[in-house]
Amino acid sequence: MSRIALFGGSFNPPGKHHREIAAALAKEFDEVVVVPCGPRRDKPALNEIAPCYRAAMVDVTFAGLERVRVDLFDMEASTFTPSWKLDEIYREQGEIWHVVRTDFIEGGKRGESVIQKKWERGKELWQSARFVVIARGDRRIDQADLPPQAKVVEVPDDGLELTLRSRVYHRDETDGLLLPRVKELIERYGLYRGGSSISRFESISLDKLRLKIVADERNPKALEIQKDLSPYVSNEPNLIAVIGGDGTMLRAIRQHWRERIPFYGINTGHLGFLLNDETPVSCSGHDLVACHVALLYVEVEKLSGERAAAVAFNDAWVERATGQTAWIEVRVDGKVRLPQLVADGALVATAAGSTSYARAMGATPVPLNTPALTLVGSNVLRPSFWRPVVLPHDSEIEFRTLDSDKRPLEGYIDGVAQGEIRWLRARASRIAAVELVFAPGHDPAAKLAQIQFPAP
Repeated sequence: MSRIALFGGSFNPPGKHHREIAAALAKEFDEVVVVPCGPRRDKPALNEIAPCYRAAMVDVTFAGLERVRVDLFDMEASTFTPSWKLDEIYREQGEIWHVVRTDFIEGGKRGESVIQKKWERGKELWQSARFVVIARGDRRIDQADLPPQAKVVEVPDDGLELTLRSRVYHRDETDGLLLPRVKELIERYGLYRGGSSISRFESISLDKLRLKIVADERNPKALEIQKDLSPYVSNEPNLIAVIGGDGTMLRAIRQHWRERIPFYGINTGHLGFLLNDETPVSCSGHDLVACHVALLYVEVEKLSGERAAAVAFNDAWVERATGQTAWIEVRVDGKVRLPQLVADGALVATAAGSTSYARAMGATPVPLNTPALTLVGSNVLRPSFWRPVVLPHDSEIEFRTLDSDKRPLEGYIDGVAQGEIRWLRARASRIAAVELVFAPGHDPAAKLAQIQFPAP
């Protein structure tokens, strides 16, 4: 049975010491699962940083560590899962060990530790669960304070981890405490400055071009550009160059968004709404424009009762699985808005996706930076004359079949088939986002205008 260390915490911000702890745990366990918590009433500082930024910093901090993975489910759901529940969730995957600091077990011999007194079901966990106690530096542990099933892992201590957040807030020196990419994210988005509202556009500069390249292998022009850019390929990229069309960009985002590196598209296709007409090399010495785009978080329930979830950059939809029209109940934020949509299908799209299938189904495309979702039906029979609608970005849209026997639905997430489903639910993700980077002077609105006002 695999031995799994659950390394939970706020990671606000995540520091080098967190990475050091995870690396030390990976030497002792088969797998280390890092679980950043969602919002907590006892830690209001968590709400000061938008979860998409916290998630990005955590992904960057633990990237590349063997046998270490980050699970963002708590942040995506905007919940706080207590340790006893985490134990239940992961128990089927192996032997679970909870990672705690030494101050969490102090007083354990008297029943007065933080775990025993403050954790939900703490006394029960103390007796039944397994704990990994992280001892930093020369801090002594009273063996009598240890839980019945405990293991101590020692990690060097620089003495500064407790002052990290204060140093970040006060703009004090953080070299050696933060990974360079985390420091860059904090500076770029102005985090820990009394708020972190999401900005749709940012100006970014790259000191030196270091690329990861994703090219359309069926496009000769894309392969030619890939060869020209090969001298800039790096094992530590600061930009993902996507060469091809919008479809190539879509696939690249699905595969690489967790790397938290900006995407720069190079158009070798047709319109290339998400892409540039020049390579990033030609932009040397100039600031680039980065557009922050949230992905969709999509859940489905299959007819078997099995549930699945994935993220989408463009859209998610349902369509009839038989020759009969679909009968679909449409809910928005839990309220039934269309008791019976009779149509071939229905789709929800991001602003980026509004220029794709949503437009083909009759919706009006919207600018890339628009904080909105588009809801549209395909070949709508009833309600008569129902038209596509634009909804606030934080809306939750649900499509539910009204007759799974005679009129089953097929579900799709960014074009990936999910099979026959009972319902599909989509909303803007709280943790999944990408940066699309454009050359100076590039205007995505100009390409949108080509769609809206075609030449005669």
